[in-house]
Amino acid sequence: MTVVQTDSHRPTAPTMPDAGQLHQLIQRIADQAAQTDRDDAFPEAAFSWLAEAGLLAVTLPGHPLDPQQANTARLLQLLKRIGAGNLAVGRVYEGHINALQLIVEYANPEQKQRWYADVEQANRLFSVWNTQAGDGVRIHALGGGRYELEGSKTFGSGSGWIQRPLVTGELVGQGRSGWQMCIIPTERVKAIPQDDQFWQPLGMRASVSYKLDFTGVELDESDLLGQPGDYFRQPHFSGGAIRFAAVQLGGAEALYEATRTFLNSMNRTDDPFQQARLAEMAYLIESGNQWINAAGARADDWLGRDEEAGRLVAYANMTRTAIEEICLRVMTLAERSVGARGLMRPLPFERIHRDLTFYLRQPAPDATLVDIGRYVLHNTTPAHELWHG
Repeated sequence: MTVVQTDSHRPTAPTMPDAGQLHQLIQRIADQAAQTDRDDAFPEAAFSWLAEAGLLAVTLPGHPLDPQQANTARLLQLLKRIGAGNLAVGRVYEGHINALQLIVEYANPEQKQRWYADVEQANRLFSVWNTQAGDGVRIHALGGGRYELEGSKTFGSGSGWIQRPLVTGELVGQGRSGWQMCIIPTERVKAIPQDDQFWQPLGMRASVSYKLDFTGVELDESDLLGQPGDYFRQPHFSGGAIRFAAVQLGGAEALYEATRTFLNSMNRTDDPFQQARLAEMAYLIESGNQWINAAGARADDWLGRDEEAGRLVAYANMTRTAIEEICLRVMTLAERSVGARGLMRPLPFERIHRDLTFYLRQPAPDATLVDIGRYVLHNTTPAHELWHG
């Protein structure tokens, strides 16, 4: 991020785009979305625009959405807006924000200084790559503060464009073990082979979520983040679901906007059936806004209070589940409103529908619902106080 000097030679405080600037930015991202709707394309321009707007560093300490300053609801609204522009951009951006929040939580002072500078001064993109199959990552301790990786990750969103991927793996050797985070400085390690044939998705093509083989990548102690097991600590691990849920809600909002525009262009705004469908879409999206705003407020109130960890995870799981149901219903209403004519390119419905369908398939939805039920069944707090106080 460029630092602008004032007359007193003091750097100005980082700022957010105002409402008008943010609207223009989201519109630019939306206008470009169709051009990168390919398995081998990445929305580089969109991330250049986000960097120019100061949004890559926006959650770092001292920046406008510093999480220590009770800004979670505002962050979720920003994630929703970016998702409305392009769900693939929103997915990669959410991964970047996730990695930075893990750095804020677990990095030592020297690491924070280095990785913050990567964002603030070099506009480097971070992400979190945790998903893997049977050939997953192991981090071998070689001694002398050196480590070597072995194995692969799947669904590495932003493959080839992420300069600071946060990769997890099983740490082994030198008397240490457990699930360890590390951040790979891509320009200082061997080339990381990418399997682009793995990535043949229904939607979210522009997220270029390839399979990557980290075998032979060497790191040192300063590249390891936190201690073994930190990645899965609650409520940060499950509580982060509210971020991807916000991006998904942006996709539903984009469908609503596109449907309204389409019906106006077809002079079908006086049709009572269309009015009823748009009314339902409107209240569903507004209920989604209520969910993410409430989830953000509760995250700010409960995070850091150990006794509230279970409640925060349960509320995040409810938010994720509710947003999924809202999105699925909005998708059906949009289809019925625009018909076959609206589901043909170059109109945006077909792409947004594919992207949202694919993005909604987050892991373990049934287990998430069971976790909510387990929490409320084992909690004797009266219903009217369960999520308050």
